[in-house]
Amino acid sequence: MPPGTAPFLSDLIKKMKSNQTMRLQLRGYAGSAKGSPSQARRISLFRALSVRTYLMKQGIRSTRMDVRALGNKVKEGTLDRVDIEVKK
Repeated sequence: MPPGTAPFLSDLIKKMKSNQTMRLQLRGYAGSAKGSPSQARRISLFRALSVRTYLMKQGIRSTRMDVRALGNKVKEGTLDRVDIEVKK
């Protein structure tokens, strides 16, 4: 996990534990000018699954999280990231 994400994830975990109907969508992105689209998709999947695994180790059920690997399909922002969207 990148530095500085621990407070955000800690807060998110507390909210999810207090609201059992809250769901997340984890969208992974990755890419570079040299990498192929399939390689970017694999890396983005690995990133999103890493976040899901971390949340699962903190007691969040996997059935409350959807994972999407979007590879290098970035509209804005940095290429190498995982976006977390709260679904209610």
